[in-house]
Amino acid sequence: MQLERKFPAAQGAIRCVRYNIDGNYCLTSGSDRTIKLWKPDSSLAIKTYTGHSQEVLDVHSSYDNSRLCSGGGDKRVLYIDVMSGKIMKKYQAHAGRVQAVRFNEEASIIFSASIDGTVKIWDIKSREYDPIQVLDDAKDSVTSLSLGNNELLTSSLDQRVRIYDIRYGKLYEDYIGHNLTYINISHDQQCFLVGTLSSQIMLFDKINGKLLQTFVDYTNNTYMIENALSNDDQYIYSGSENGRLICWNLLTAKQICSIEHESDNRKSVNTLTHHPKEDKLLTAQEGNIYLWKKQDKIEEKEEIKKTFINDKQINTSKFVSGGFE
Repeated sequence: MQLERKFPAAQGAIRCVRYNIDGNYCLTSGSDRTIKLWKPDSSLAIKTYTGHSQEVLDVHSSYDNSRLCSGGGDKRVLYIDVMSGKIMKKYQAHAGRVQAVRFNEEASIIFSASIDGTVKIWDIKSREYDPIQVLDDAKDSVTSLSLGNNELLTSSLDQRVRIYDIRYGKLYEDYIGHNLTYINISHDQQCFLVGTLSSQIMLFDKINGKLLQTFVDYTNNTYMIENALSNDDQYIYSGSENGRLICWNLLTAKQICSIEHESDNRKSVNTLTHHPKEDKLLTAQEGNIYLWKKQDKIEEKEEIKKTFINDKQINTSKFVSGGFE
């Protein structure tokens, strides 16, 4: 991976960075309680959205880019008009901070996950301000959400992945044995990827729950570290608590590169997002946004030789229960 651009967000610590559906724009949320819309290829800040009274932990855009949903430490879920910045709806959603939010494909439903152990489903077309359904199967904090074809996947600190079949109203539950912080479904809908607080990322078969690969040699013992798959599902990307961007080959589980964001900054890289069409990646460390681009095959081989064989740091896996305030 080659660093293309770095620019400050001026939002305090950046809590999440997300590409929109076509990758032309991105959204960031920060500890200063704001959301910003960017043109990342030119470092242009287009608009700032406010409305949360505490830090904003997650944000997601609709398929037509006309609406945003966000969740934060104030326990609220906001539904925002992109052009005007007006808050269309404000849900006093949960008993604890909202960790993750997602639109469904039609942007008619918002899913929100919280430290209170629930996932709530909101019908934004309804005049009611109560959720249409509450999923309270988790016994601990629900840390992230991922949406597949008529499926909702959740990760939780109770060490379980839950797959909700929306069409048939069924729940499938997999016990992983580690505190789970982040979940992603593959583009072919056959596998899911989970991050853990034991410095491991695990790839499972979604149908039979079989463990397919384990990705190691990075640091994640305390914080929620996000992961991502490339568009062709060939590579796995993750941040790290020692300030690095890590890439693995999905089939071999070999670490291709481990790149420092700043030589003098070892602060955690918690959030990242892969471009929906191109081989680009956005990451955030503290208050800065980084735009990365995948190098060609020849350069990648040279990078493997340099970072994987010679300079790779081995981190002893250490299991830490909890990890959230």
